[in-house]
Amino acid sequence: MEKEDNRIKQIIKSLSSYLHGKDKPLRLSIISFLSRGHLLIEDLPGLGKTTLAIGIAKSLGLTFGRIQCTSDLLPTDITGLSIYNKSAGEFEFHPGPIFNNIVLCDEINRATPKTQSALLEAMGEKQVTIEGKTYKLPRLFSVIATQNPVEQFGTFPLPESQLDRFMMKISIGYPSRHAEKEILKVGSRREEIYSIEPVMSKEEVMQLQAGIENDTYISDKILDYTLAIIEATRGNGYLSSGLSTRGALTLINTAKANAYFHGRDFVIPEDIKELSEYTIPHRVLFKEEYETLDKKEIIKSLIEKIPTPA
Repeated sequence: MEKEDNRIKQIIKSLSSYLHGKDKPLRLSIISFLSRGHLLIEDLPGLGKTTLAIGIAKSLGLTFGRIQCTSDLLPTDITGLSIYNKSAGEFEFHPGPIFNNIVLCDEINRATPKTQSALLEAMGEKQVTIEGKTYKLPRLFSVIATQNPVEQFGTFPLPESQLDRFMMKISIGYPSRHAEKEILKVGSRREEIYSIEPVMSKEEVMQLQAGIENDTYISDKILDYTLAIIEATRGNGYLSSGLSTRGALTLINTAKANAYFHGRDFVIPEDIKELSEYTIPHRVLFKEEYETLDKKEIIKSLIEKIPTPA
């Protein structure tokens, strides 16, 4: 997979010129996509979340759809709907933006719970059911949702069932002083990113995903280590609910992609540890008295107590 590795490096290098100082969020986003997962980005408006999503889609030669979530957004605005064609004398289905390879749900927590639920089937089953008929989504399909901090006005918290469908939850953060100075010099480059040339084709992206999934070795020791982490979250004093089976699969799938990024075709414990603060905290429930504590630090502390396999 050396050829693809060079192309991924090229993508990160190219998009870094649009996302100054954001190499790590960019890398995590690509790991999530190559793991066939969905990504949740929680941050303040105006920090480059939309630019990141557009850049990944365009670099990988994929179709891109955007859903701007508002309180009056309807489920059919996401999935599409059937409209009566008078000349044909029948209803015709008009697909919504969910029928793209990468779908950006901007400010997802501004949509009402009913509208948010329209995404559950799409994210879990890669299909949508409309008026009793099921429509398959593209083979390459990933949701990148952005979320404003829940303290902001007019937001609806995402239910646990939906949070569990996101492979990772990350933040972009403010740029460094140097990076922000560069942004101020050249201004916004959002328009340019729509015209960047793809580095890979859809077929090559599918081959790469399959290669990472099928050709990356995981030993029984690593599987036992992963199970130990899962069991620790289910019996921890800070948590009222631990990792689900879907969460367990996330640890494995992202670890494979992380190994690939480090140039290996086998997983080591550090592949899981390195991503744990992005793959675990949002999909476990903390007891009410610990809600104000740093959740990432609690997870890190939990994992550090688990013996690392040799």
